[in-house]
Amino acid sequence: MITNLALADTFGSDLVKGIGAILLYGVVGLLLMLVGFYAIDWTTPGKLSALVHRGLPNAVIVTASGMLSMAFIVVVAIFNSASDLTEGLITSLVYGLLGIVVQVLAVRLLEWATRIDVGSTIESETFAPASVVVAAAHLALGLVVAVGIS
Repeated sequence: MITNLALADTFGSDLVKGIGAILLYGVVGLLLMLVGFYAIDWTTPGKLSALVHRGLPNAVIVTASGMLSMAFIVVVAIFNSASDLTEGLITSLVYGLLGIVVQVLAVRLLEWATRIDVGSTIESETFAPASVVVAAAHLALGLVVAVGIS
């Protein structure tokens, strides 16, 4: 019995296109994650990156949850992008940026409504339970916004 293991004629070009798409979506994803981090940093009292670098536990918790919430938004924006590569990259970028704006505004509104002093919470040298509430707000609203994109 002879089995033919030949590859399809378009295998090579399809593989190269797939690799290119992965790299381009990776760049878009990285860009959106950076924008998301700076949006969180800019709208949160204190300089998050400096507070994280100092190892302040509440700043680490809030920043990590913010990054995870941004990742939810970016992943869903990419997953639901158009099938055409160019259109897909554009829709991912637009949906991702809009999702980041909605996420940041929603978290700030929720923090205001709960009257949590985020600035003093993230600058505390010791663990503050309120940081878990802020982290939960980030994650929950990130999921809500991500589902809204889909």
